[in-house]
Amino acid sequence: MSPETRLKELNLELPTAPKPVAVYKPVVLAGSIAYVSGHGPIKSDKSLITGRVGADLNVEAGKAAARQTGLAILATLRSHLGTLDRVVRVIKVLGMVNCTPEFRDHPAVINGCSELFVEVFGNENGIGARSAVGMGSLPGNIAVEIEGIFEVR
Repeated sequence: MSPETRLKELNLELPTAPKPVAVYKPVVLAGSIAYVSGHGPIKSDKSLITGRVGADLNVEAGKAAARQTGLAILATLRSHLGTLDRVVRVIKVLGMVNCTPEFRDHPAVINGCSELFVEVFGNENGIGARSAVGMGSLPGNIAVEIEGIFEVR
């Protein structure tokens, strides 16, 4: 089943693809590889999910922020490629969690994005390599920042 069909089936709403707030491109294509710059948890109303996991947010709230960030990444890919059906597979995801020094469950937070990609692209093409790390802070106090590498046609 195509990613666009899956989005409709899952009744997922993508936010408006965010515009760059500094000197970078949201997506760079190099042959059949799309490098997607870091995205934050922007909602459809253009507000952001902010706070530090382990202080302001618990793991479930952080995971929801990572899922919302995944939706923003999908919105950027669709905006740049014209359709998510051009995405062949997820190659790599890097998830950064804004958290307290004591927080240790970064992978559980970033699972919010990874699980979304599996829902949209399937088990075979939605799971790539991944890193999940903690940060002392993130821009605008966003809860997570995630970047990705995708194979496209």
